[in-house]
Order: sequence, then C-alpha cells, then structure tokens
Amino acid sequence: MNDQRVSWHEYFMNIAEQVATRSTCSRKHVGAVIVRDKTILSTGYNGSLRGAPHCDEVGHDIENDHCVRTVHGEANAVAQAAKHGIQIDQSEIYVTASPCLNCFKLIANAGITKIYYKEFYRDERITEYAKLAGVKLVYMGKA
Repeated sequence: MNDQRVSWHEYFMNIAEQVATRSTCSRKHVGAVIVRDKTILSTGYNGSLRGAPHCDEVGHDIENDHCVRTVHGEANAVAQAAKHGIQIDQSEIYVTASPCLNCFKLIANAGITKIYYKEFYRDERITEYAKLAGVKLVYMGKA
C-alpha cells in the first residue's frame, strides 16, 4: 500500500485549497467543496456577484471590517449546486476557513450534515448553532 497516499479528507481539503486560489478578494481567499459518497458535487470560492466587478479590479467595499462586495465560498458552492440542479442534502462540505454565521445557516438549511474546516475564522456562534442543528463541525488543523 502507498504510504504517501492522502486520506479522503485531506484530498478534498487540498481541492478546497486549490479552489480558494480562484478568489478575487485579496483580504481572504476561501474555497469550498461539497461532497457526497466521495464524489464532488459543487465548488465555490469568494468573489463578487456574477458579472459585477471584483475586489481585485475595483477595490474592497468594507462594512464593519468585512468586505461586502464578495459572496462567500460556501454560499457560492451552494448556489452553484442549486443553479445546476444538484441535490446536496445529506452531503458534507470542506472549507478552508470556518463559515460565518450566515453561511453556516445556509449550509445547515441546505441539508449539509458535516463541515470540515482548516482554519477557525471569527464566529464562535457556529459551535452552538451546529449543536442545535445537528451539524458536525470537524477541525482539520492548519498545515
């Protein structure tokens, strides 16, 4: 057996990290990969609304220390699945940074049951909400 073969979790997180390289907001690059049965269903990265100028073209739109020009990677992954008619109920998501509360709520209501994340990002409230919603949070550590 090949000892250098990465686990499925590492494999999907590595893909999420590659997806993050498409981000157009220099403040934070986030990638997300939605998976079910070891099959990628959808991906997303943080960037502006489809057809709108990106942060790397026109600058940031900052409110309360957040860039509001971008749609978050997790939301874009869910939206991409919806746009293409891909059912994501009972799936899992790999995200390079833990979701904000709004993205967490979107993920939970979309039926995603497990969130793997590499870096904790800002919002501790997701821990309590995850318990209430029955969504498992799995910290994969920072490399």
